[in-house]
Order: sequence, then C-alpha cells, then structure tokens
Amino acid sequence: MVIAGHSLAAAKVDELRVPTGFHIGIFSAQVPGAREIALGAQGTVFVGTMGPGVVYAISTDQAGHATKVRTIAHGLNQPVGVAFYRGDLYISDTQRIVALRDIEHHLDAPPAPEVVADALPYEDGDHFWKFIAFGPDGRLYVPIGSPCNICDVGHKFGRLLSMKPDGTDRQDVAFGIRNTVGFTWQPGTGALWFTDNGRDNLGDDVPSDELNRVSRSGDSFGYPYCHQGNLPDPQFGKQHACSEFTPPAVILGAHVAALGLRFYEGTEFPASYRGALIIAEHGSWNRSTLAGYQVVTVHFGPDGKPQAPEVLVSGFRHGQTAWGRPVDVQPLADGSVLISDDLSGTIYKLTYGGSP
Repeated sequence: MVIAGHSLAAAKVDELRVPTGFHIGIFSAQVPGAREIALGAQGTVFVGTMGPGVVYAISTDQAGHATKVRTIAHGLNQPVGVAFYRGDLYISDTQRIVALRDIEHHLDAPPAPEVVADALPYEDGDHFWKFIAFGPDGRLYVPIGSPCNICDVGHKFGRLLSMKPDGTDRQDVAFGIRNTVGFTWQPGTGALWFTDNGRDNLGDDVPSDELNRVSRSGDSFGYPYCHQGNLPDPQFGKQHACSEFTPPAVILGAHVAALGLRFYEGTEFPASYRGALIIAEHGSWNRSTLAGYQVVTVHFGPDGKPQAPEVLVSGFRHGQTAWGRPVDVQPLADGSVLISDDLSGTIYKLTYGGSP
C-alpha cells in the first residue's frame, strides 16, 4: 500500500533515518512528481516529472537554499529526464528529446522547447520514460526501455544509445537492458555504470535488480534471456546461456527498483564516501513484503571492486505503507546531496556534520 500527499514530507521528514553525523531536511516540497535532477551552471536545480508532465526550475541563494520554484515546461509526455549542457536544458519525451536554450537566463519567460531528436523507438507499454545524461565525451545518452515486463525485443528496445547534442550520429552503447532509470560515469576511469530493474512475477526474491558496468561498447546484459547474471528466464532462457552475457557488478535485491545513481566526489561526507555510488531505490510493487524505499551506498574496496550496498537513508515507509519513494540523487558542489521523491513531491537535502 502506498499513500500520497504533498504535505506529508514536512510531517514525515523527522521519521527518516540516516547514519550518525548525517542530517536530512526538506530542500523543496513544491515539486509534485519529482523525478530526475540536473544542475545548471548558475546553481539552478532542474527537475523532471512523470505524471504532471512538467519540468521545474528551482532557484537557490548563496547558502544553497531553495528560493523559488518555477514551471518552465508543461504539456510534455512523461518528461522524466533532464540534462544540462552548455547553457541548455535537454528534456526527454517518450519519442523525442527537446531542449530549452540558454534557460538560466530565461527562467521567467522560458523559450519554447526545440526538438533535437525525434522518432525514438516507441511502443505503448512499459518503460517508455527516459532518464538522460551527458557523458564525459559530450554525447547525450538515452535509454530505450523494454515495452513489456518480459518479451524478446531484439536490439530495437532494451538498449542504451548515445548521440551528439544536436541529435545526430546515434550509436548503440549496450543491449540486454530491461529498464535503466539511472546511469553515471566513474571519476578517474570514465566507466559507465547503470542500474537495471529486474523482471516481475517470478516471486518475492528473484530476480535481483542490477548494478552494471559497461566494459566495452556493445556489451549485452542478458535481458530477456538471463537475469541477475545467473538466472535463466523460464520463457526465454533456453535460447541463450547466461555465460554469453556481461554479469552484474553488484546485485541490489529483488524488486527494490533501483533508479537514479551518482558517484560522490564531495568532501563534506566522511572520507569513506568519496568515490562511492549513491543509489535511489524507488521501492517494490510486485512483492508481498515491500522492499526498497531507501537510498543506499555502494563503496569500492582497495581492489576497486564494488561492495554490497549499505543503507544511507531509510524510513520512507512503515511496514506495508509507504509515504515516500526516492527516485534520483544529485550531489551538489558544497558536498551535500539532493534526493527526489515523486510520491510526496519533495526534494530532500542530505548533509553531514554541523547543525541540521
């Protein structure tokens, strides 16, 4: 059972649990449906949405506090993804990518969205929303999710592609991906890491959601033939062995709905967090006992290998009743981290040390 209500965040924030020394508070509770977060060059926080079909811009003061929330785009179809690049805000739609040019200088009178990429593969069904991001190569990365829980989609769907900022030169990056709603690049190595949601209706405990690393262009991660690196699909598993695919770097747990993730490069958190991945877990719907509904951290060992996830923020649910669903995480220049929650329509700010 889940419950919604934009006033819930203020009433419930004290119920959130964080490790000793950390503090969490409300950055803004005026962002219904908040999904992906992107940062502008002048400190603007941009937020995409799903159901509301709008994109928000949150202005901040010198202390990093939210001062004003504006709606800068509306009437779009599931504008979940937002990515800021060289002054422009790129926004995902179900079949296209649009851009708001020079947006931080036009927050009060936003320009009309300009189409930069059209005719993206689409079928009515599941996983048509798109988390987007610019890579260190200056290319825009866009997922093409599977239009189903489980089906053989070939290479048309279930993949990740990249393109130039003007929408040209589309290139496939990886395949065998059921639905990624979060990817990022590791500082130093430049490696691409992404979350992938496991299929439903195989029970409470399998398959696990995955944290994956792209080793080379064209890697395939198993969908729909193999799940969590070692579980053949009961319908499609006989067609290809799990050994044919790139296994996950970390299994995150069944049905946790791992979504947005970012590497932490700040210095505000304890030193052990520097270089770690912070991952939002949106939470289960296809499980008899709820799982997820938290933010976790994946640290890397001395050998550079990722470790099992550790809980960073919890308390978004009471037993089978959830009041919040984390979607994305976004570190800020001051070392704090923003966390979006599309159920309560809130963005939280996670800090360490000093006063809350």
